[in-house]
Amino acid sequence: MIYEPLLQDPLTLRQAVLTDLDEIKELFTATITTICTNDYTPEQIAVWASTVENSHRWYDAVAGQLFLLAEMDDKIVGFASLDNSTYIDFMYVHKDYQRQGIAEILMEELEIEARDFGTITLTSDVSKTARPFFERIGFEVVTEQLNLRRGVEIVNYKMSKALL
Repeated sequence: MIYEPLLQDPLTLRQAVLTDLDEIKELFTATITTICTNDYTPEQIAVWASTVENSHRWYDAVAGQLFLLAEMDDKIVGFASLDNSTYIDFMYVHKDYQRQGIAEILMEELEIEARDFGTITLTSDVSKTARPFFERIGFEVVTEQLNLRRGVEIVNYKMSKALL
């Protein structure tokens, strides 16, 4: 599918394939280490970004989920995934393409797919940084969560959205 959000160039969505993993992981790390610095400490960011090293997790996500890529000029500018048609597992937009409508387009597609599967509620575990976006598109906080990773506490939010 081709979209023309607030961008000059057309945006294309497609299912990720395993050969996309290196570029996906680069985007993931660059986004966390630049966009999330106002909400998390350097230590928290380092631990979060280090999850890129879990190759099995990334392989399983791309191979087993609806894992959509947003591309412009053959460059990945965002990605999002839907696991078991009910859970938004990943939602990241390239650090240089923030606030241009890419996340909204990715979420619209995931919601369409979820509805097609008969899903009535979407859930996600959302960072402090992403929380305002998720709230703007209709998600509500269910609970604040404190995650312990490698001895470092990281706060995120269990959020949900009713699909009517």
